[in-house]
Amino acid sequence: MKNISKILSILTLVLLITSCKNDKSLQSYLLETSTKEGFMTGDLPVSSVITAKADVSNDVKETIKSIKKINVVYLPKTAENEAQYLSEKKTLQNIFKDNKEYKNLMSMKAKEMNVKIYYSGDTDSIDEVIAFGFSDQKGVGVARLLGENMNPAKIIETIKGMDFNENSPSLKQFSKMFKKN
Repeated sequence: MKNISKILSILTLVLLITSCKNDKSLQSYLLETSTKEGFMTGDLPVSSVITAKADVSNDVKETIKSIKKINVVYLPKTAENEAQYLSEKKTLQNIFKDNKEYKNLMSMKAKEMNVKIYYSGDTDSIDEVIAFGFSDQKGVGVARLLGENMNPAKIIETIKGMDFNENSPSLKQFSKMFKKN
C-alpha cells in the first residue's frame, strides 16, 4: 500500500510539473526587452501620429479612435550579437507557435525580411494586430497595435484615409530611436 501511495504521489508530482508550462507571453516579452541591452523599444500614441483626412467617413474617424497605441521592440543585427539575434528570433517564434490567442492573418517576404501578421480577438472585433519580422541582415522585431473593437475591413479603409503627421514631435522622437548615430 505504501508503494502504491508513493507511486501515485510521484506520478501526480510529475503531471503537475509537466502541465505547468512556462510559456512566455508577448506582453512579458515586451516588458522584459525594455531593459535588455541592444534593443530599441518604444510606445507611441497613435493619436499623435495619425489623423484622419477631412474628407473621410465617420467610420474611418471612429476606427482611428479605436486604435490606442503602438508598441515596438527591435533588435538590430550586428556581427557582435549573432547569438542574441538567433535567441530572440526563436523566442518570438515560440510565442506565436501554437498560440491560441494570436491568429495568423498573413505571412510575406519583402526585401530579405520575413514578416508575419497576427491578430487577437474576434474577426470582426480585433483587440491587437501584431507584426513580427526578422531578417538575417537587419535584425528581429515585433510591433503591436493595441485598440478596442477594431474592425479589420474598416482598418484597411482607414489606412487609405490616413495622413501621417511627419512633423509630430512624438513621431520625430520615436524615429530617432531607429537612426544610427
